[in-house]
Amino acid sequence: MTPLVLVVEDDPALQRLLAFNLRAAGFAVVQAFDGDEALERLLERRPDLVLLDWMLPGRSGLDLCRRIRRDPELRELPVVMLTARGEETDRVRGLEDGADDYVTKPFSMAELIARLRAVLRRSRPALAGRELRVGDLRLDPARRRVFRGDREIHLAPVEFRLLRFLMEQPGRVFSRGQLLDRVWDPAADIDPRAVDAAVRRLRRALGPPDPIRTVRAEGYALEPPGGAD
Repeated sequence: MTPLVLVVEDDPALQRLLAFNLRAAGFAVVQAFDGDEALERLLERRPDLVLLDWMLPGRSGLDLCRRIRRDPELRELPVVMLTARGEETDRVRGLEDGADDYVTKPFSMAELIARLRAVLRRSRPALAGRELRVGDLRLDPARRRVFRGDREIHLAPVEFRLLRFLMEQPGRVFSRGQLLDRVWDPAADIDPRAVDAAVRRLRRALGPPDPIRTVRAEGYALEPPGGAD
């Protein structure tokens, strides 16, 4: 799964430079040039990480970071601040207001990309190829293998992506729309009932006891007996 980064930067030249280098490094990129546009992009499709300039026209990057942290649907989204403000008090303020990391301009593109990958390793381990463990479930993203206890489970690509996404945040309830956005191709016209069908197939493959909880009118969560490791 290619990690998706929302780049929020009002300087067109820097936007182009960031987008080019991030795509060359294996990221997918969505761009926004101010805070209001960034909020629209966040509602359209949730990224894996936000690279956010502090100084933006209208809503500042710091305000947007606070807005993300107040939103129950977005509060766990990693945010890396990008700014020319290098004073220690400013760095502390950015981190205290919810940023996961802070990169000061001018910066090395290699260092920036390394910092983004480090944040992703902490927040989305499957994107870094690390094995996921939840209860008696194990998922190896690199080898595309799934085990429940000692039994290997063979999954179709959609069910594999669905299980991987649920295992990244065990216990969290995801709506059908959120699962469609993150597991299926967002450009495809997919009926929301496809989520229910994929969950049924995944449940059959995993076997009892059922680790997937259905929350009426809300969605699904992975909550195996015994909890997450």
